[in-house]
Amino acid sequence: MLEAILALLFGLLIGSFLNVCIYRWPRDLSVVKPRSHCVACEKTIAWYDNIPVVSFVVLGGRCRHCRARISFRYPVVELATGLLWFYWVLRYWPAQPGMAIKMCAFSALLVGLIFSDLEELILPDEMTLGGLVLGLVFAYFVSMEGYMAPILSMIGVPDKFLSVAESVVGAGLPAFFLWGGGWLYQKVRHKEGLGFGDVKLIAMVGAFLGLQGALLTLILGSISGSIVGYTYIKLTGQDASSYELPFGTFLGLAALVVALLSAINFINLTVFS
Repeated sequence: MLEAILALLFGLLIGSFLNVCIYRWPRDLSVVKPRSHCVACEKTIAWYDNIPVVSFVVLGGRCRHCRARISFRYPVVELATGLLWFYWVLRYWPAQPGMAIKMCAFSALLVGLIFSDLEELILPDEMTLGGLVLGLVFAYFVSMEGYMAPILSMIGVPDKFLSVAESVVGAGLPAFFLWGGGWLYQKVRHKEGLGFGDVKLIAMVGAFLGLQGALLTLILGSISGSIVGYTYIKLTGQDASSYELPFGTFLGLAALVVALLSAINFINLTVFS
């Protein structure tokens, strides 16, 4: 339990950094300089006003200097990251420390991508492509058998690299299917219906969760995105032909759901066996 509590605290700090990334990366700004500041008055935020969740509550959700409102996204991202890290460490530590670390990294990336796409309709390459590489690296150190393992072993892939091969296949095939669907839509409707960032996101998910996890994410994200998007368009009177759905947000949420359900053995992903 102590390890899980420490993970919660560290996850809150990581969530605070994710807020910086969510705001700056879509705007092509550095996440290192300048220091955190109010976007309204540009005053530098003191350390005691930058404590995850606590400072938001103490300040009443407003800047200390100009009293401009602070987005609720800040405490939500911090709290979501902290709670997810708490759960993964509680679930896997100390029996599977590698899995705990892997899922903490995966969930942090997903939280950042979910809110980045929701706010700016942008999925930063730093998270998608960086996460893709990280997922492939984790596959070497944290075993991922997957449903491709029997096929891959039959064609001569050494046992040592089956996990990496599953990660590569999990990243490549769903991403190709999603890209193909977007390409076909563009040819038929003569307009872009899918951003390439979504393709890179599903590739990252496959690198972490394997082929079945990525396909389940794609199905769940597509269904939920269609239902919520259609409902929103009808309720707000939006033009369906021009409305841009933050599809990456739904894919990210779906990936979290798939990971959590597999962790409690509600669905069977051998990546978690």
